[in-house]
Amino acid sequence: MRVAITGATGLIGTRIVRALQARGDEVTVLSRDAMRAREALGDVDAHAWTLLDGPAPAAALSGRDGVIHLAGEPVAQRWSDAARGRIHDTREIGTRNLAEGLRAADPRPRVLVSASGVDYYGQTGDQPLTEDSPPGEGFLARVCVAWEREAQAATELGMRVVNVRTAVVLDASGGALGKMLPFFRLGIGGPVAGGRQYLPWIHADDIVGIYLAALDDEAWTGPIIAAAPDPPTNREFSRALGRALHRPAIAPIPALAVRLLYGDMAEIVTDGHRTTPTRAVEHGYAFRHTELEPALRDALSRR
Repeated sequence: MRVAITGATGLIGTRIVRALQARGDEVTVLSRDAMRAREALGDVDAHAWTLLDGPAPAAALSGRDGVIHLAGEPVAQRWSDAARGRIHDTREIGTRNLAEGLRAADPRPRVLVSASGVDYYGQTGDQPLTEDSPPGEGFLARVCVAWEREAQAATELGMRVVNVRTAVVLDASGGALGKMLPFFRLGIGGPVAGGRQYLPWIHADDIVGIYLAALDDEAWTGPIIAAAPDPPTNREFSRALGRALHRPAIAPIPALAVRLLYGDMAEIVTDGHRTTPTRAVEHGYAFRHTELEPALRDALSRR
């Protein structure tokens, strides 16, 4: 296949590019810094594009079979007003600009696989969630709703669109797990805000696998929850991470302390989502990692 990808130099994007290259696909990258992308990723066709500067270049999209859209301002940062604006705009306006580039592409790709997040559901406690569950309230939920809406506009162009609602990705080199590790390695990690909230996760191998399956299989369409089955509570996750690191993980961390440290971004760990990857399983996706502690050990071994 000929695949275009945004966000290719990020945590997930780098892994997806390697997987595409390993199976012989031709990869085109849309990046703010095309030269840096070539240096980081090797044999790619790199085009310069900044999400908020206008439509994606049609030349980078024309003749491609599919597009994977991952680019957006990192969520894992303290949320100032300016950061909130960047998190929102790079997803809503950036995805709209990508769709405008796709409108001008000729021939146009057949499929767009666009990132989203399980934060789509807002704060839902222990309520079981599937792809058919309604959106919730809160900043990230609103961001995800706007993000998915702009991606779904590509259906008007005759494209198949998949929205990948991603859970915490187990990758020790960054993301949510990367931020947890220093505390747990010092033996001061533990359950957050009581630890009863659910914390859905997915191993990096499986997030790559789900993106490739969504790219390849015509049956995949609409929202897809990218999370391992049977999510643990925050307390269960903390204990499993402590065991994987051979460190104690019993010190409770009050929600107030997390909010003082991270500001409003604390809702990522204080609010829970009890997700079930119904559609991925229905489509026949076989998760490589379904048990949390072995998945954590594997992720930590690859750092």
